[in-house]
Amino acid sequence: MTSDRAVPDDLALPPRPGSRAHRRARGVHDAHATSRTTLSRERIVAAAIEVLDAEGLDAVSMRRVATELGTGPASLYAHVGDKQELLDLVLDEVLGAVDVPDPDPARWQEQLKDVARAIRQAYKPHNDVAVISLGNIPTTPNVLRLSDRLLGIMLAGGVPMQLAGWFIDQLAKYIDADSVEGAILGRRFGGDHEAGMQWFREIRQYYHDLPRERFPNIAAMQEELTGGGDDERFEFGLGLLVDGLADRTRRAT
Repeated sequence: MTSDRAVPDDLALPPRPGSRAHRRARGVHDAHATSRTTLSRERIVAAAIEVLDAEGLDAVSMRRVATELGTGPASLYAHVGDKQELLDLVLDEVLGAVDVPDPDPARWQEQLKDVARAIRQAYKPHNDVAVISLGNIPTTPNVLRLSDRLLGIMLAGGVPMQLAGWFIDQLAKYIDADSVEGAILGRRFGGDHEAGMQWFREIRQYYHDLPRERFPNIAAMQEELTGGGDDERFEFGLGLLVDGLADRTRRAT
C-alpha cells in the first residue's frame, strides 16, 4: 500500500470559495490584512486545534486563537480570511492523518470500511471537530485528497459514477453524525466510561418498566435497543451502507 499522506501544496489549487485568496482574486479588499508578522497559517491552525482540544469547538474564534498565539485577532487575517476558513483548515489538518490505499477492485468494500474507520479514529481526539465536516463541501487539500481517492476505490470496484458521487456524501454524513454523538455523550459524562455505562443501564431499566399496554415494543426490546458498544453499532451501520452500495452496483451492471 502506498502512503498518500504527504500534505499537498494548495497553492497549486484554485482559490477556494470563501477563502481570503478567493476574495482577493475577486478584488475584495481585506481591511484586516494590513500587517504581517512572524505568524504563519500553519501556526494559526495548530493553535486553533489546541483550543479545540482543550475547550471545545465553541471556544474556537479568531480572538481566542489570537490570544493563544499572544497577538491580536487582526494579525490573523493576513493568513486566514475568517473563522469559517480557519475551521475548514482545522478539519483539513485533522484529516491529513488519514491514509487512503490504492484501489484494489477485489477489496473495494473493505477498503471503504477501513477508510471510514480511520476517519472516525482521526476525529476522536479532537472533541466535536466532526461538526465542521457537517455541511462542508470539499475544497481543502486533504479533504479533496480523501474524497478523490475514495471515489477512485469505488470506481475501480465497478460502482457507477452517480452512485459513487452520492454515496460519498452519505458516508461522510454517517461518520460525522456518529462522531458528533460520541463527542456529545463524552461531554455529558466527562469522559467517565463507567458513568456512561451506568446511564445506559438506567435507560434499559426505564424501558423495561414502561407500561406495556402503551409501549409494547420498546418495553419488550430494551436489551436490543440499548445493547452493543459504540464500535459495534458503528460497524453495523457501516455494513448496511456499504452492503447497500454493493447491491445497487450489482443491479446497475
